[in-house]
Amino acid sequence: MQDTEGLVASPGPEPDRVRLGTPVDGVHVLASLSPSRAADFRTCPLLFRFRTVDRLPEAPSPEALRGTVVHKVLEDLFDLPALERTPGRAEDMVQAAWELVLDAEPEAALMFSGDGPDIVEWLASCRESLRSYFDLEDPRRLEPAEREVYVEALLDSRLLLRGFVDRIDVAPDGAIRVVDYKSGSSPGVGFEARALFQMRFYALVIWRTRGVVPKLLQLIYLGDGQVIGYEPDEDDLRATERLVEAVWRAIELARATGDWQPNRGYVCRWCSFQDICPEFGNEPPPLPAVEPERDLPLVEISGATPVPPDLPA
Repeated sequence: MQDTEGLVASPGPEPDRVRLGTPVDGVHVLASLSPSRAADFRTCPLLFRFRTVDRLPEAPSPEALRGTVVHKVLEDLFDLPALERTPGRAEDMVQAAWELVLDAEPEAALMFSGDGPDIVEWLASCRESLRSYFDLEDPRRLEPAEREVYVEALLDSRLLLRGFVDRIDVAPDGAIRVVDYKSGSSPGVGFEARALFQMRFYALVIWRTRGVVPKLLQLIYLGDGQVIGYEPDEDDLRATERLVEAVWRAIELARATGDWQPNRGYVCRWCSFQDICPEFGNEPPPLPAVEPERDLPLVEISGATPVPPDLPA
C-alpha cells in the first residue's frame, strides 16, 4: 500500500510514536521520516502541520478507499498458485478486501449512504482497476520477493527513513525492481516529481540497507494504464539523501519558529483542510501545546501499516 502514498484520505491506523532519543537497534535516532510525510511538507508545510503536528482527522474518499481495496487484492493475488492469478479471480477477491476495510474502518460505509456514491458502482470501479492491471502485467509469470514490506534505514545524521513498499522483485542475477501501484491516473507532464521522489526515497533506503542500487523503479498507474519506469544510480540516491535531510532541517525550523506556511497549488483541489486554510480566507487553529521535552508527533517507528491513499492526477 503507503504511503502513498494523496491529500484527501485518512492516513490510516496510528503508527507507534516515540520520544526523541529513543534507541533503534542501539542507536539514538533524532526522528524518522516517511516519503509521504516528506512529500507533504514539500507540497505544503501547512498541510504537513495539520496532518502530523495537529493530527487532524480526515474523512476517507472513494478514490482513497478504492486504492486500499485494489492494493489488498494485488497483495493477496500472489498468495495464489501462479495459474490461478487471473482477472476473474482478482475480481472475485474485491468483496473480501472491501469487507476487511470495513472491519478496520466501519465508518467507511457511511460514504455510500445518502447522496454518496453507489456502492455497487464503486465496487465495479475497483474491479475495473484490476482489469487494467492485467493489461500491464501477467502475474502468472511473476514471483515477487517481497510484498507490502516495511523498510527502514538510519542515515549518518541519525535520521531514520522508513516506509512500506508495495512490491520488490529480485532477478536471478540479484537485480532489484521496486514496484508501486497507483489506482489513480498518471500525473501530467511536469507533475511526476512527487511520485518519483517517493520511489527514489525507497531506493535510497534499500541501497543503504542492502548495499544494492535498485535496477528499476516502476510506477503502475491503473487509472489510465500507464507505467513509468526510472533507473536510478548512486549519484541520484546521494542527491535524494541530501534532499531528504534538507527537508528534515526545514521541518525542524518550522517547528522551532511555529511558521508553517501554506503553499497554494493544484493539489489544493483535493485538500480536506480548506475550511481552516488562510489561502481560502480561513483561520488555522492554534498550534497544539507540546511539552518541551517531548517530540512532536513527527517520530514514527515501525508499527501499524498506514493506509496510503492515491493522489488524483
